[in-house]
Amino acid sequence: MTTECGLLICALLLLLGLASVTDLGAAQGGTTALPANASPESYGSGWECNRGYLRDDGRCIAVILPENAYLTGARYGSGWACRFGYRQNRGACDAVALPANAYLSSGPGGRWSCDRGYRRVANECQPVRVPAHGYLEDTYTRLGWKCERGYQAVSDACVAIVVPDNAYLGGSGSDWVCMRGYRALDGACEAIKIPPNGYLSGYSYGPGWDCDRGFRKAEAGCLAVAVPENAHLDFSGHDWVCNKPGIKRGLACTSVDRDD
Repeated sequence: MTTECGLLICALLLLLGLASVTDLGAAQGGTTALPANASPESYGSGWECNRGYLRDDGRCIAVILPENAYLTGARYGSGWACRFGYRQNRGACDAVALPANAYLSSGPGGRWSCDRGYRRVANECQPVRVPAHGYLEDTYTRLGWKCERGYQAVSDACVAIVVPDNAYLGGSGSDWVCMRGYRALDGACEAIKIPPNGYLSGYSYGPGWDCDRGFRKAEAGCLAVAVPENAHLDFSGHDWVCNKPGIKRGLACTSVDRDD
């Protein structure tokens, strides 16, 4: 009898010990009870609320979904957004009020755009008034129209461009460009005067000409570059540099081996 009692007591002590070890392991592993409408996280030992619920002070509360809204699945914010054609207004989704000659455009917030031939002014779509020699512009501009080639916008009209002699319409068709050999001056095209030993540069800025290689620009025109002994013209052709290992000293080249 004594032996049986001893065995019973030992068995009870063993069970109590196993229960203590299990409780200790659970505490050390950080396992906590899941609240209602929650699931264990995919990574880690925490938990997350099921779709349609948001975490709030250790519990999962249901997302109150207003009419014309849908669940976003986000863990932050309201957890919902308005459907296409509706705009959020506090806790509700209001239908977007479209003005005449408008349509719903893509993007959040219930955006809308005006039909072709109309432009947005405040909350209305007003017709674009295209002047003579103008046409509707498909991309958004302030006026909503552009002038035909050879005309330029002046206020609300398209005014013909006056092309001076020795000029032609530019690529945009809204301005003019002087022909080669001429440059713009006071609304006209003036002939470029090329000095001896010079040539047309083709640049729209400056005098419109440059000097040949071996010459440099001066007030009088193109002057020959005076290349000293042991020197040669540089890459530009309008100045000189010393032959290595010479060093430039004033208007001459000095040898590096020379003692000063």
